[in-house]
Amino acid sequence: MENMLITRRVDFSASHVCRKPGASEEENYALYGPAANPHGHGHNYVLEVTLEGAPDPVTGMVYDLKALKEVVNREVVDPLDHRFLNHEAPPFDRVIPTVENVAIEIWRRLAPHFNGTVRLANVRLYETEDLFVDYAGRS
Repeated sequence: MENMLITRRVDFSASHVCRKPGASEEENYALYGPAANPHGHGHNYVLEVTLEGAPDPVTGMVYDLKALKEVVNREVVDPLDHRFLNHEAPPFDRVIPTVENVAIEIWRRLAPHFNGTVRLANVRLYETEDLFVDYAGRS
């Protein structure tokens, strides 16, 4: 049977600030605009996790969606939801939590769970309704 893609969507809320360490206020504002406000700001993130695999001939499923939800909640939602990323969610104490870097970290947390007959194909993270990043890193 041919491979298919299956996607699960979850959301979480978190705050962050985008600031380059050692840069002045003016330099940070030039780089990140209002997102450089040292007090931070929040987002209601929407995360789409896409797996790739062939449907199981017995169950007809690429992956058990309940199990996928449990992995995503444990690895992503629980540690990031309602957190100030820069202060409460490593590695963002040393990595600037841009939407790109948050997507890479989500991939890093999820990929080890899907390295058998099903693989992590894509992480799509919406920071706002009209701004998202796709990351299809190495499994």
